[in-house]
Amino acid sequence: MAKKHKLLIIDDSEETVAGLNSYLGKTYDVVTATNGLDGLKYFEDHDGRFDLVITDLVMPDISGVGVISIIKKKYPGIPVIAITGWGEHPGALATEADADLVLDKPFELTDLDREISNLLSKAGE
Repeated sequence: MAKKHKLLIIDDSEETVAGLNSYLGKTYDVVTATNGLDGLKYFEDHDGRFDLVITDLVMPDISGVGVISIIKKKYPGIPVIAITGWGEHPGALATEADADLVLDKPFELTDLDREISNLLSKAGE
């Protein structure tokens, strides 16, 4: 059996984290964090060995934009999906921070899954 891709999901909404973990955990090896600092710690603890990162943009302590900037600086090849419920401004910041994709909440889980597959196949090229 093929190795499962490893995803890191960071969102300060426990409901969002639980929902994404439940849905994506069927297909992927999922690690979750409920704030940006913990997410970055998990990322470093695993030496960046994640295949893709999904992060909320608006979080306390460190924003998703900060998370994206740090990850992309050290591991530019790892795809990052930014998710937000806060309109265009955070999305523009995420794009500026080199997010590979920005999705507005609420989004369809099937759409997210398709985008993850697309990004993982591009990263594997």
